[in-house]
Amino acid sequence: MAAGVPPDALGRRVSCGTDYGTVRYVGSVSRTAGIWLGIEWDDPQRGKHDGSYEGTQYFKCRHPKGGSFIRPNKANFGVDFLTAVKDRYGLNDKQDVQNGTQNTVVFGTKTVEFVGMDSVAEQQRQVQLNKLVDISVRECAVSHAGQEEEISRTCANMRHINLSKNLISSWETVIAIASQVQNLETLNVSENKMRFPSTSTFSSAFSNLKILALNQTEITWTEVLLCAQGWPVLEELYLSSNNITVLERPDTVLQTLKLLDLSDNQLLDGDQLHLIAQLPRLEQLILRNTGISSIHFPDAGFGCKTKMFPSLKRLAINDNKISQWSSINELDKLPSLRALQCNNNPFMDTEKNPETLIQLIIAKISQLEVLNNCEILPAERRGAELDYRKIFGKDWLEAGGHWNPEKNKPSEEFLAAHPRYPALCLKYGAPEEGELKGRQPLTLKNQLLTLTIKCPEKPEQKPVEKKLPESMTIQKVKGLLYRLLKIPGSELKLSYESSKLEGKEVELDNDLKPLQFYSIESGDCVLVRW
Repeated sequence: MAAGVPPDALGRRVSCGTDYGTVRYVGSVSRTAGIWLGIEWDDPQRGKHDGSYEGTQYFKCRHPKGGSFIRPNKANFGVDFLTAVKDRYGLNDKQDVQNGTQNTVVFGTKTVEFVGMDSVAEQQRQVQLNKLVDISVRECAVSHAGQEEEISRTCANMRHINLSKNLISSWETVIAIASQVQNLETLNVSENKMRFPSTSTFSSAFSNLKILALNQTEITWTEVLLCAQGWPVLEELYLSSNNITVLERPDTVLQTLKLLDLSDNQLLDGDQLHLIAQLPRLEQLILRNTGISSIHFPDAGFGCKTKMFPSLKRLAINDNKISQWSSINELDKLPSLRALQCNNNPFMDTEKNPETLIQLIIAKISQLEVLNNCEILPAERRGAELDYRKIFGKDWLEAGGHWNPEKNKPSEEFLAAHPRYPALCLKYGAPEEGELKGRQPLTLKNQLLTLTIKCPEKPEQKPVEKKLPESMTIQKVKGLLYRLLKIPGSELKLSYESSKLEGKEVELDNDLKPLQFYSIESGDCVLVRW
């Protein structure tokens, strides 16, 4: 092998300036002198050809112009882990010289040499390295572990390591580093295009590892499952941007996993999710931009809970191709779901009013507490469910719904489109015919509410009837009542009663919300206290 070219150069990761690539060829090129490296670049724009030169194919590239030849002295094959740590944290010999650490000191006209100063400086560096718990050597050209056991002797207290965007070529190198870190809990090796084992391998190097990031490493799901046998207590696994298209059932591995990020992998279809649905402790699943167009849990019928994803609390399905509301209906089957992110899906374009859109999602998923990172307040849920019950009431009647339970037999088609409707009728009562107005044009007449104003703790104050716009905020209603009832400057507390909510009193507790937010209707009674 030529000078400056490692004996294992083929397949190694290298950098050249700011560009990264993989060595696909080492040797001579026709009609040129000396040794060349054939590089397949991560960024095809850096390349010139597909690995062929003057009719001879020296290596192959995935991109027709992803390759080029460079001289060995232009390639950086990287450094060992400890060298990178010392460089990053200013603890190497070079910096001691640059910073003026010397073995001689001048006293007047005499020069005194301190014997053993080098060993003292080395001891100080060792102490400082041993104190490091959280280490980041991102973009430090780390390519190999270094001398055996050197890391364990030098950095005994490391727990969290960021090795992202380096020159690591294989998973074996990661094992060689991690096996020397006794209490490793967090490891990020993202943006290292490396080779993973093709057969089952077990290593105790990751026996305490809880968080692992493998984004942009070109790992496949099959390789994940092979490596996962060595991750017995792993809780968070990040696998974004890896071209994972097919999943397999993890029968004996990943059983401790609480978070799984598969974003930016183009999964073939939503049914792939069934293969990971039995992970017993999975609480958070991130499926952003995975190309899924539908979600379905076939083991559960209308109004029932699925046995899939038993612990799933947080789900992100934003930036996908979900076009049907039926997939949102399906999410109500998840027994533990509390938070959902679903922005940028085609189904959201079916409703022009963003507030109505949010109300529909809230009404369809009964246990949801956070939608698109916004908390759902109890009053907001109540308003959404009452509006949903009212808006689709006519459809319910036409489909066979009835106020009499014995005659209430809505069609399968209606229940498929509105599986929560029977539960909302149980919760709030079946809608009365007078309520079923559907969606009316927003004329001023339709927007005015006729309300009775009462002061329950002041019997001498007679009830007053007022017409108020449903868009009026609670704050403005209070201002009106101060003037109307001639109340001295004290804090008003408002609530309301409705014939549809027998015995219940609902607080109007948010000054910035309009009356319509609380689903107040004409004929309801506003109660004023101070």
